[in-house]
Amino acid sequence: MKTLREFYRGRRVFVTGHTGFKGAWLSQMLLLLGADVTGYALSPPTEPALFHLAHLDKHMASITGDIRDFGKLRRAMEQARPEIVLHLAAQPIVLEGYRDPRGTYETNVMGTVNLLECVKTLDCVRSVVNVTTDKVYRAHAGAYREEDTLDGRDPYSNSKSCSELVTGCYRNSFFAPAGSAGGGPPVSTMRSANVIGGGDFAASRILPDCVRAAMERHPLALRHPDALRPYLHVLESLSAYLLLAMRQAEEPALAGAYNIGPDGAGCVRTEDLVRLFREAYGAPDYVAQRDAGAPYEADALVLDCAKARRALGWKPALSIGRAVALTADWTRAWLGGSDAGEVTRKQIAGYLRL
Repeated sequence: MKTLREFYRGRRVFVTGHTGFKGAWLSQMLLLLGADVTGYALSPPTEPALFHLAHLDKHMASITGDIRDFGKLRRAMEQARPEIVLHLAAQPIVLEGYRDPRGTYETNVMGTVNLLECVKTLDCVRSVVNVTTDKVYRAHAGAYREEDTLDGRDPYSNSKSCSELVTGCYRNSFFAPAGSAGGGPPVSTMRSANVIGGGDFAASRILPDCVRAAMERHPLALRHPDALRPYLHVLESLSAYLLLAMRQAEEPALAGAYNIGPDGAGCVRTEDLVRLFREAYGAPDYVAQRDAGAPYEADALVLDCAKARRALGWKPALSIGRAVALTADWTRAWLGGSDAGEVTRKQIAGYLRL
């Protein structure tokens, strides 16, 4: 099997959502692998933003556009003529989904439709991966498997459930493996665990909230301190996206839905994640207060990732402690005046050597 570097060197890759936290890390990773990267997204959603801190616009084609703008997206993809398409553009925040459910559905559902409609018209695409979330499932006890019912409860999670259904419909209707009815590139979804890493400045995410609380010396209100969640470093998720896109390009029958998450030790309570970060970052003590007015969240979310291990050969390389330490190291270096792009590249290079 080819390595990621062998496969992506010189490969034309189209990334939606490249200005977001994961999109910026993914773009930098692809550049280090030697890919020819085109990104399509709105302006960065935060200030500061890793996309700007790493000066990624100087090293890739960056198109400012809304995933809901079908005409502009189609023109961008026709010009880029991608071989690999990685779809990350989304409204990714649970609380924002409650505030703006219509915009969340328009972006997360119709954005997926628009992307797949564009792919239908291109004969150059060899592989498509739609990034969703571990929150797409109807709540039940035990670990979630890919065949479980899709029925996210809140607007964000439900919109991602709909994106999964849209992807499955297009895969079955228009993108069946070559030689069968429809033909076209293999199209998959990946349902990732909660992602952490340096350069995440989003509101209402636990580690960015930890950094802000430590810097400003104010108490941190945890919406659900006892919630059990699976956590991965951002590079773990990105390696899985890239591996799936590569493997199904070579073996289209692998197309489908995949969970990716940590082993059992990577599932921790929110309060324990805060403790790990405080220890790694050296943050001063602050009070963890439960937010009694927060909207519903499941008490526990655990993923069964046996399919990705079996079919793709993917497994996490970092413990939860190491993932938190890398996040703390990135934050400390950036706040200390180090070049964010260089810190990001060093962490990617170190991960690729694992």
